[in-house]
Amino acid sequence: MPTPEKTSLGRIVTAGRELLEAGGRQGLTMKSVADRVGVRSPSLYKHVRNRAALLAAVAVATAEDLTVRLEATDESLRELAHCYRRFAKDRPEGFRLLNSPHTPPESLARAVEPLLRTSRCLVGEAEALDAARLWTAWATGFIEMELNGAFRLGGDVDRAFEYGLAGMDRALAGGPAATG
Repeated sequence: MPTPEKTSLGRIVTAGRELLEAGGRQGLTMKSVADRVGVRSPSLYKHVRNRAALLAAVAVATAEDLTVRLEATDESLRELAHCYRRFAKDRPEGFRLLNSPHTPPESLARAVEPLLRTSRCLVGEAEALDAARLWTAWATGFIEMELNGAFRLGGDVDRAFEYGLAGMDRALAGGPAATG
């Protein structure tokens, strides 16, 4: 009879997500995960082949978490933005990992689908991806600056976020952009 496994990929990924939030990417090592799940480091290699695979597995789980949250909104730009911002505040290191090469494109594609549906309704199929990229670039940049403490000139950051959202709403609500 084979020896029962002492851990699973699910436990490894959960531990990885916890360690990522506690110590950033540098704190997410094979040894730290092994210690967290109570096994020796070589045991992890039965489930993930190396640290890059571990980071990818954590990124996939993080993207799935974001996807579930975004799909639970009414898919308005405003609700999507507030959900995205809450996610980033709940999981700042996971948020940063999503915007790295460790996240497989198919996981990002699933996460962005609610925004693409909204973009299609606002600007049409031909410009939906461009609109989603514009929105994502603005929201991600704003949120990353907020997480990094870059807004130090005073004023109300929540109000500035709402101002930016209103601008995005106006820009995208007009339908397909005039290009030329």
